[in-house]
Amino acid sequence: MRLTKPRFEPLSDAELTPEQAEALEDFRPGPVLNIFRTLARAPKALARFNAWGGYVLSRRNDLPPREREIVILRTGWLCKSGYEWTQHHRIGLREGLTAEEIERIKAGAEAGWSAADAALIRMTDELHADQFVTDAAWAELAAHFTPKQCMDAVFTAGQYTQVSMFLNTFGVQLDAGQTLDPDLKGF
Repeated sequence: MRLTKPRFEPLSDAELTPEQAEALEDFRPGPVLNIFRTLARAPKALARFNAWGGYVLSRRNDLPPREREIVILRTGWLCKSGYEWTQHHRIGLREGLTAEEIERIKAGAEAGWSAADAALIRMTDELHADQFVTDAAWAELAAHFTPKQCMDAVFTAGQYTQVSMFLNTFGVQLDAGQTLDPDLKGF
């Protein structure tokens, strides 16, 4: 984690204004994660964030869930976002990644991936490094995915770069019961 404490605390239920409470309704009845309790400080932004984030995490995103999680986890790793990595480690397992594959995401495209998975990781690396995908990486991606899936891969990397940026900057801390990956301690 980049910060050991939040720059501002996630809002408790008692602190919520009616507008903030309304912005969090989509996350109920279960526990509301720290990311959303923090973003509720800007309820209009949270509502718009949920609309786009909802697309990226939905079946409207044509990238299969397992492949989407490769992009999200690689983005979180590159951004050194302990919160993002921790949340999506669990989601990645649920969507078909193995614990060993999730660990290999840290090592990059040359860590024994299929050609399609390596293409996703290379695309993510290039977007992170230069906010652009080269012709060579794009051709590799397009050899395995439809044009819409390629677009959705870029959308996913962009969304989770933004998420990682505000998680890191706001100092959003892990939710109760979660453990930070030791490789992300000290960032």
